[in-house]
Amino acid sequence: MLIIGMGFFTMGADMSMMPMGEGIGMEMSRTKNIGGPLLVCLILGMLITIAEPDLQVLAEQVPAIPNKILILSVAAGVGLFLMIAQIRIFFHIPLAKMLWVFYPLVFLLAFLAPDSFIPVSFDSGGVTTGPVTVPFIMALGIGLATLRSDKKSREDSFGLISLCSIGPILAVLLLGIFYEPDQALYSPTEVPAVETTRDVALLFTHAIPEYFKEVAVALIPIAAAFAMFQILFRRYKRHQLMRVGFGFLFTYIGLAMFLCGVNVGFMPVGQIIGAGIADCGYAWLLIPIGMVIGYFIVAAEPAVHVLTKQVEEISNGFVTAKMMQTALSVGVCISVGIAMLRILTGISVLWFLIPGYVFALVLTRYVSPIFTGIAYDSGGVASGPMTATFLLPFAMGACEALGGNVMTDAFGIVAMVAMTPLITIQMMGFITQMKEKAKRRYIEVQMHQLEDDILYFD
Repeated sequence: MLIIGMGFFTMGADMSMMPMGEGIGMEMSRTKNIGGPLLVCLILGMLITIAEPDLQVLAEQVPAIPNKILILSVAAGVGLFLMIAQIRIFFHIPLAKMLWVFYPLVFLLAFLAPDSFIPVSFDSGGVTTGPVTVPFIMALGIGLATLRSDKKSREDSFGLISLCSIGPILAVLLLGIFYEPDQALYSPTEVPAVETTRDVALLFTHAIPEYFKEVAVALIPIAAAFAMFQILFRRYKRHQLMRVGFGFLFTYIGLAMFLCGVNVGFMPVGQIIGAGIADCGYAWLLIPIGMVIGYFIVAAEPAVHVLTKQVEEISNGFVTAKMMQTALSVGVCISVGIAMLRILTGISVLWFLIPGYVFALVLTRYVSPIFTGIAYDSGGVASGPMTATFLLPFAMGACEALGGNVMTDAFGIVAMVAMTPLITIQMMGFITQMKEKAKRRYIEVQMHQLEDDILYFD
């Protein structure tokens, strides 16, 4: 189901989400009055966030705050920061400057929030940029920057996802400070009792209709927004509308199958494997096994394929999909290893997040703005449904087996997965830039040598 679902989803996103987001972005960039586009960004940001299945999973696991309050607060955070991203493109504000403003604010609020809310808040920033959100927001950024002919338009097409992932973190931290629940609790994943393949088949048979219903509820508001856009602007012709319609159908089928596969199959299995390794007498094996899982699991994230393809196209092949995939895999491998170390030792997530983000922000001074945008977008994309439905239960199962505090020790793994690609992809960009400079210097030296030889023979 995961493989078939991902295939349908990727094809559907290419046919529907990408042209829809790009078209809306281009129409908004044509207007000289910024008020209308900002309102559209707020509404679209909230709609696609409420539609994000990963957020529903996270809300279910944190019952200390009612689901509706948590989901609406996070949706408002995404909508607000999508507006801020639009303002950045409109006024040509460098992404790095905005990151230097908002991340210190995030860590300031983190010191004021209850300790048990800190990992959950950073995890919310990762799960909200999932398979529904990423294709649409990436295409929206491309559309907003397309009509500009200046050299920075390509750079500005990235960065929307990175800013949108800050909003949920701030929203949950503010909930922890002002909503004042006694403590952040969590709902453990129930491992179903299955003894035969018939029991497994029945589990999936009962779950499939629920996920088709859930995805329909998620996609209908987006389809309605697209229909309203088409009525107002008449942008797409009949054959284009048919293509988008089939794309929505493929997206619907693929996402429902994918989510059913990962939630019914991977979530309980992740918890069982984590608990089994922790109980085997060699708990330290969590670190190497977790790193191997992290290296390969990022390739199963549906939104990662959308991002790597877009990056290769926009950069004209300068940043290849293979380079992106390798940098993401290395980043997630490291992050899962650190997350397992935290479970074994109980070290606060802030001891890793603060130095990591500081280093990532410092790197923005030394790499090209396009690599900064790609890196910070990648952080949100890497922490998708596979992370939320396999790695998080894996960490919970291990933490419970070792008798640790699940809220402070297990939660935070999504945040780590979202943070390390910021470093690995910017490092990839830095190394690429150094190689290009060395290549240019070599060519210049050869040209000077050739000129000297010509003068000598003359």
